[in-house]
Amino acid sequence: MLLQAARHVAAGQQYPKGALYLVPTPIGNLADISLRAVHVLDLVDAVACEDTRVSGQLLRHLGLDKPLMAVHQHNEVGAAQRVVALLQEGQRVAYVSDAGTPAVSDPGAHLVAAVQAAGLPVVPLAGPSAVTTALSASGDVHAQGFRFLGFLPAKGAARQTALREALSSQASLVLFEAPHRIADLATDLAAVCPAGTITLCRELSKQFEEIATLPVGGLAAWLDAGPHRQRGEFVLVVHASVAAPDEAELSLAARALLAELVCHMPVKKAAGLVADVTGLPRKALYDAAQRCRDEADAQPD
Repeated sequence: MLLQAARHVAAGQQYPKGALYLVPTPIGNLADISLRAVHVLDLVDAVACEDTRVSGQLLRHLGLDKPLMAVHQHNEVGAAQRVVALLQEGQRVAYVSDAGTPAVSDPGAHLVAAVQAAGLPVVPLAGPSAVTTALSASGDVHAQGFRFLGFLPAKGAARQTALREALSSQASLVLFEAPHRIADLATDLAAVCPAGTITLCRELSKQFEEIATLPVGGLAAWLDAGPHRQRGEFVLVVHASVAAPDEAELSLAARALLAELVCHMPVKKAAGLVADVTGLPRKALYDAAQRCRDEADAQPD
């Protein structure tokens, strides 16, 4: 039934021979696989994959039986040439990683580069991605785009350095982390951006999925709150920092109000009143109020 539905829905598109098809696979929930992905896996002559055991199980779930060839991080450069040879014979070959979209913190980039260098087509399919799934649940309204960092360095000093460099931008940061290092990452994040906000996604799309948005400083306590919370696969979105406006960025209305208030009350009180009304930072308002007072004092009587 599934194969028939996939053929009916997806068969109208062109599927050239001699092409490499990049097929995203579910990151946890088998129901997330697309009908187009099922159709391509049914259509191809062979499936290159990160782990033949994982991909073999997926194909059996779909009622498919295809020749499998391992293409993983330890053999990808050499194995890519075997895939190219099949494509040059006119075969269609799919590539799948264990979960998610190939070449996104998974093998696949060397294979794609080799196929392109041979002048052969690469056809990417849209589908499951832990990166975009986590971003969509983060609600980071201040972000100007995002940066995907994947897995950070294993050593603490190198990890903190990578975080500091990445946090200098106004983008969301998307991180992957393994369960045995998640507590160390929480410690490093608290050291680097203690006032930040983070969305933690544990076991995305799976039965025991958990998503929590909380202060970075509270991440360690959240992880310690239950014995299961340091298990599974983690995707973290570090929210973009909110840059406080300096004096030059204050609105004309705020400046006008300050200029009037400092004629009747101390600078500190004027800045505090405007901060309470507008929510603008007190430091920037105080500096602006002091400038208004200085300009008023400089005016001739």
